[in-house]
Amino acid sequence: MICLQTMIEVRNLSQTFQTPKGPLQVLVDVNLDIPKGDFLAVIGRSGAGKSTFLRTLNGLLIPTVGSVRVNGTDITKLPKRELQKYRRTVGFIFQQFNLVGRLSALENVLHGRLGYLPTWRGLLGLYREQDYRIAREQLARVDLLAKENARVDSLSGGQQQRVAIARAMAQEPSLILADEPAANLDPVLSEEVMRTLKRFNEEEGVTVVINIHALELALKYAKRIVAFKRGRVVFDGRPEALSEAAVDDLYERKEMLA
Repeated sequence: MICLQTMIEVRNLSQTFQTPKGPLQVLVDVNLDIPKGDFLAVIGRSGAGKSTFLRTLNGLLIPTVGSVRVNGTDITKLPKRELQKYRRTVGFIFQQFNLVGRLSALENVLHGRLGYLPTWRGLLGLYREQDYRIAREQLARVDLLAKENARVDSLSGGQQQRVAIARAMAQEPSLILADEPAANLDPVLSEEVMRTLKRFNEEEGVTVVINIHALELALKYAKRIVAFKRGRVVFDGRPEALSEAAVDDLYERKEMLA
């Protein structure tokens, strides 16, 4: 029996936001273990807590209650400088790409190297030879090296998302978090992005946690599905174990048809 090393331990995680209408609990008592090298898809309706969960794993949000341990370190208690070091090991891929349109594909990927530079070098854009080498290697791996000098805003949506993936991989991360990376793409480009993430997961052993709305993509590419409903985990298992009845309940299809 293969024993997988636990990378992420989430314990009793709850997140409450204050709104004009009063407290809003977005995550409720979440407990998860994510092993190293997993490809985990987080699914659920809009507002189920998926994006909040990813941002908590990245340390962008401090939970109201509970802890998140990554490789044994509770990231919710890290001082600012240590938290910045942690984020260097985490590639975050956004739905809206978060690229600088006027810059080239290569310049955008080089931004993934900023965490390895002294602040003054980063501000001046004084990257080292090894940074250029790593950036070009990652562009090549997403089949965009020929576009390294092209302005990002001249690229297609699928190409821009692949640049964003290359930027994340240029960080040399141990963890990739992807927040709806295929949401604004057509089905062909969505598959392309998912295949790229899957390849990095399999070839590099990078742990991938992806928040995804398209259930068919989650079932096709993920090793494991975690479903959120109203802030709670209601399913955790292999894709083939997710029944049609569970999907109907998760997305409240019967209630919608009633």
